[in-house]
Amino acid sequence: MQKIEAIIQPSKLDAVKDALVEIGVQGMTITEARGHGRQKGHTEFYRGREYSVDLLPKVKVEAVVSDALLDQAIQAIISTARTGTIGDGKIFVSKIDEAIRIRNDERGELAL
Repeated sequence: MQKIEAIIQPSKLDAVKDALVEIGVQGMTITEARGHGRQKGHTEFYRGREYSVDLLPKVKVEAVVSDALLDQAIQAIISTARTGTIGDGKIFVSKIDEAIRIRNDERGELAL
């Protein structure tokens, strides 16, 4: 089992969520986040004054998938979240040793 954490633009959330459900990802956690990468934010003008916006709104999508579904899930995220501009986001993958469903004590991939 692998855990996928994808940091994406908020406007791409629905497309990414739909693409993951379509390939068979059963569950995911969505978290609103703020942060920046290489772009280090940007400046905006409001009522004639310049403001530095260094923490941009992002969305974090987390899903634990079987090893067999990993490549499909990564490709689904990349193809739906990519705009080709700076700030598209990142994907992190880490190994999950165990998953346990609290309700009935199912373990491993059955718990997904």
